[in-house]
Amino acid sequence: MKRTPHLLAIQSHVVFGHAGNSAAVFPMQRVGVKVWPLNTVQFSNHTQYGQWTGEVLAPQHIPALVEGIATIGELGNCDAVLSGYLGSAAQGRAILGVVRRVKAANPKALYLCDPVMGHAEKGCVVPAEVSDFLLAEAVAAADVLCPNQLELDSFNGRKADSLQDCVAMARALLARGPKAVLVKHLAYPGKSPEDFEMLLVTAAGSWHLRRPLLAFPRQPVGVGDLTSGLFLARLLLGDDWLAAFEFTAAAVHEVLLETQACASYELELVRAQDRIVHPRLRFEAVAL
Repeated sequence: MKRTPHLLAIQSHVVFGHAGNSAAVFPMQRVGVKVWPLNTVQFSNHTQYGQWTGEVLAPQHIPALVEGIATIGELGNCDAVLSGYLGSAAQGRAILGVVRRVKAANPKALYLCDPVMGHAEKGCVVPAEVSDFLLAEAVAAADVLCPNQLELDSFNGRKADSLQDCVAMARALLARGPKAVLVKHLAYPGKSPEDFEMLLVTAAGSWHLRRPLLAFPRQPVGVGDLTSGLFLARLLLGDDWLAAFEFTAAAVHEVLLETQACASYELELVRAQDRIVHPRLRFEAVAL
């Protein structure tokens, strides 16, 4: 029997709703990956409600928890580390230390960095030091980087002016260390307002994908976390870059269709769970 992959997911957790690990863990498990969730923060709900309670995990707890896994002899079974929302730059540096330790135990392990930065227009609250850490330190350590358009622009210090410019900006990030850059949401001048667009860039090529942009009174939160998690899970399950990209787009679209049908602000992950595993639709990525 083929071995089930194991993944260490280090990002936020909300008690109510779906963001960070609360958006990614169940779907990753549902497609067939064993997930070890390590929560960087525990909030009552995601920050776009405008108010929340909870606390940030002290940075020293991150390596301490991983040390516990190593002590019982399981760290070498970790096939990947995923990081997302950070409560502090010190947490980020602790995570990079964990990545080094995991890779020492399993040299084939992947590190996917979802570089969640604060953007006032999104209502996403992240300390400025976290954005600085991601820009200066996280890129070189990542095997896979999953920015959105705002984060892609931030990494390059300017706004993209076209789809081809987005490709060039992603390629510039490849030169800094990652093997692949998945831009989870494109928003460049001239983009069709009716489409949701994504971009995958690797050393082997670049692929552009469109799917319908679904209308919501308020766009659900956690879509990026779901996207990064499913993409990494499918890689661990044996998909190549392109297959993981197309599967992820289809599975996320299924979740959003169910969320729209329920008129829900929170992602309807449980109701959509079978469609996550077996998406009914397929979106073909076009080579650029």
